[in-house]
Amino acid sequence: EEKKKIDFYTSEEFKKYIKSAKQNATELSQSTVSMYEWNFYVFFNIAFYTGMRKGEIYALRWNDIENNIIHISRSITQKLKGGDRETPPKNKSSIRSITIPLPLKKVLDKHLQCYKKVSGFNENWRICGGEVCIRNTNVDNHNKRYAELAGIKKISIHGFRHSHASVLANNGINIQEIARRLGHSNVEITWNTFSHLYPQE
Repeated sequence: EEKKKIDFYTSEEFKKYIKSAKQNATELSQSTVSMYEWNFYVFFNIAFYTGMRKGEIYALRWNDIENNIIHISRSITQKLKGGDRETPPKNKSSIRSITIPLPLKKVLDKHLQCYKKVSGFNENWRICGGEVCIRNTNVDNHNKRYAELAGIKKISIHGFRHSHASVLANNGINIQEIARRLGHSNVEITWNTFSHLYPQE
């Protein structure tokens, strides 16, 4: 049975997407005098520039960032009843530390400065949401809206992991480092998933 290919964004497509996301967040935050909309803009920046899983991004706290490194050690599963469930990530190799690319660092620095102005803020807050992480349904709705505003195809949230792997592969990053960055338990998983990004090999 042929494996279903997962859509992903090229760098150029993501630039259009995130530009629309920024414009949307700017307009909505001005009308509501709230920074809540910026959480979604930041979420998709993190997803594209790190390849982190959705639950890993939800679980990120400000104190998980240290000297331009993101330390990933937990994940959140959102439940309809009984509140969110925080657990270790998918497997042992998913507990990892990854360097923050410069474009993402700029986004996170600005987001932190805005959060520091919020009453009661502390570094134990979630990066995307504050005291409580942003919600699954809202993330899906924003993803659809940003793609429509940009005039490009909509990809799944998981597709941002593939987008990140594509950027790495196109910049000559070896498969072992891609596997480590994505938190795969072995390189074979990475190769089976992303071999189409290496047609010459």
